[in-house]
Amino acid sequence: MNIGKELLFFFSALGAFNGLILSLYFSFFTKKKYLSNYFLGALLFALSVRIGKSVFVYFDGNLPKIYLQIGLSACFFIGPLLYCFLKSAVKGLEVMPKSWKWMIALLFLPVLVVGICYPYENYPGLWNQYFGKVIYCQWFIFLVVSGFVIKDTLKKMIAKGQQLTAAEVWLLMIFFGNVVIFISFFLAMIRAPFTSYISGSIGFSLILYLIISVLLYRKKTDDLFLFSPNKYTGKKLQEEEAGTLLGKLERVMTEQAVYRNPDLKLSDLSKGIHVSSHQLSQLLNDNLGKNFTTFVNEFRINEACRIISTDHRLTLESIGYEVGFNSKSTFFAAFKKITGTTPLSYQQNTLKK
Repeated sequence: MNIGKELLFFFSALGAFNGLILSLYFSFFTKKKYLSNYFLGALLFALSVRIGKSVFVYFDGNLPKIYLQIGLSACFFIGPLLYCFLKSAVKGLEVMPKSWKWMIALLFLPVLVVGICYPYENYPGLWNQYFGKVIYCQWFIFLVVSGFVIKDTLKKMIAKGQQLTAAEVWLLMIFFGNVVIFISFFLAMIRAPFTSYISGSIGFSLILYLIISVLLYRKKTDDLFLFSPNKYTGKKLQEEEAGTLLGKLERVMTEQAVYRNPDLKLSDLSKGIHVSSHQLSQLLNDNLGKNFTTFVNEFRINEACRIISTDHRLTLESIGYEVGFNSKSTFFAAFKKITGTTPLSYQQNTLKK
């Protein structure tokens, strides 16, 4: 291997390695656990495995055939993961739809069956002539469907006088990056003139380094790929639908007593009634005129009042911890704000009765 090939190998292999690192970051280390981040991590992982396979096979054709099978199998998930990532980012989804779970499960099934029954090592012709074409056909279909998911952003990009947001720019970059990688591998597969099997790996590395440079420069990366992370994602709920959700919310709060959890978050509560955090926040504000903290604290204070009235053995501080507050000062302040009196005064008044 000459110096030029060595540099090319190093550049491409490092891109695949950095892709794996970045996939771990989005999957496990972002502070805000958005659904889109998980799908982005999974997408980068699938791309990195596919790119890594191309790099090592290109520079060493004598590697075990299992690497080719793993790479092509990973390629089968790139299109679906791109679609799920863009859809969850555009719609602000925080709970994975059941249809997506079924789709991913059904994708794993043929990969396992074909991989076990027809391993690449024993059936290379079958993989190259048939399975490979099916994989690339499926990838292309999901690329087209993904384009429809961000069609409004694509129109905005083409239209004059409209400025794209940071989230829109990066979603477009990831989409077109996948298009470039697909075209590179597809042209190499059909042996088009002036194309190389390693071109897809180089394109992935260049795009990945651009993403990494932005992430390092940007202070807040958790909501980079959300269109409206701090705004409501839907219209005001209909009265009937809001009533149904409020009923579910009431049951979760009273029957499961989730307010006793001092680390309870908006996302935790939204999962309990199967809506997004944005929808729950909108529900509380539009229909109850309260934010999440006030809503939860009212349940905690009501329970604290009940305990104070019925059990005089517990200290006020221990009651605060019992109902879900993580400090004495927070409990006392919330109690005074909601009841208009201090816990001590409330306790003394109950003793007089």
